[in-house]
Amino acid sequence: MVTENMQKTFANLAIRQGINLQEGQSLIIGANVRDAAFVRMCVEEAYAAGAKKVMVDWRDELVTRTHYLKQSTETLCDIPDWIVARETYRQGEGCCFLSIKSDIPGVNKDVDPEKMQALSQASAKKMGELNRFYMTNRAQWCVISLPSTEWAKVVFPELPEEEAMERLSDLLYAVSRVREGEDALQEWAEHNATLMERAKKMNDFNFHALHFKSEQSGTDLTVGLVKDHIWSGGGSVTQSGIRFNPNIPTEEIFTMPSRTRMEGYVKASMPLDYQGGLIKGLWLKVKDGRVTEHGADEGEDRLAKLLDTDEGTRSFGEVALVPYDSPISQSGILFYKTLYDENASCHLALGRPYPKNLKGGEGMSIEELKAHDANESDQHVDFMFGTQDMQIDGLAEDGTRTPVFREGNFVF
Repeated sequence: MVTENMQKTFANLAIRQGINLQEGQSLIIGANVRDAAFVRMCVEEAYAAGAKKVMVDWRDELVTRTHYLKQSTETLCDIPDWIVARETYRQGEGCCFLSIKSDIPGVNKDVDPEKMQALSQASAKKMGELNRFYMTNRAQWCVISLPSTEWAKVVFPELPEEEAMERLSDLLYAVSRVREGEDALQEWAEHNATLMERAKKMNDFNFHALHFKSEQSGTDLTVGLVKDHIWSGGGSVTQSGIRFNPNIPTEEIFTMPSRTRMEGYVKASMPLDYQGGLIKGLWLKVKDGRVTEHGADEGEDRLAKLLDTDEGTRSFGEVALVPYDSPISQSGILFYKTLYDENASCHLALGRPYPKNLKGGEGMSIEELKAHDANESDQHVDFMFGTQDMQIDGLAEDGTRTPVFREGNFVF
């Protein structure tokens, strides 16, 4: 059972390890109204860490859903100037950002995906460069999750509501390495060190490409890597040198794939919750780095809208390696939430890359990144394709193969 002390530990972890708030720095917290009690703990921890100012952006996904259903597309896409001005001010202040998620998987399943896509495109157009602030690590950011009753019932439909909520709560805290009587900060220091060592080994190999093969799913995909790519894991570093953990939990190491060198077939091994609607059985055929054919058992209309968002959503911005024996995978639970499911499985992201995965990338313009074979998009959407039998070989430029994964896990 999650105790109040564990909740305070999690709040402390989010502030001290997740965003690693610096004395005199301002903080923005984005959270659901249902999580007010935990947000108050985070606000207290932030001021204890020396925060200059804490601002909370409240949300309610059911209210948001009603906006989607009742407003016209034109009204939804009319983004007021004050939102741009507010974000400009916050970024000018160097604010760090903590996002606390407890949303309902599939909450927008009956919302017109064209409306949601139109809003996404309008926001990208209006916000422009502001949207790249956190992707380029100009300040710290972190995403964590808390349970909701609705989410718990999706994950454990066979259990009574109260029992499902308790079971999900226990799991979320356990995989985030928050345990009663344990030093969460020390556990995270050790875990980060393990991930950084794996990333270092992959950087030392400096592969030209990776070949993924799974008999279980039919995946047979060769992923080219950009020249001078960098594998990351175990946290990030801002451009001013502050270390932080963007995601709690995390089990991945990841890098930047080539925009033009990806070939083959890939099938998702888990459902994707995209804009509040589930896409199940997703599959893609890829040639010269672009999706040429696609399909899904459920939610194919949402997949099609995603792929047609902009020029870059048919190409890829991230490839990530996660061992099958990761704690989240070993829990045997499908969370229906990317933050968790992506840390149980190797995954790819359609759309925008992280500039930090290219040497010197954080200082490059979009055009300079594209000149290095990086993708560009207003979207960054992860989907999971790792399996228990996944085999991965690293390919040198001369075609020499080096084993990286066997039977779903690292060989080193």
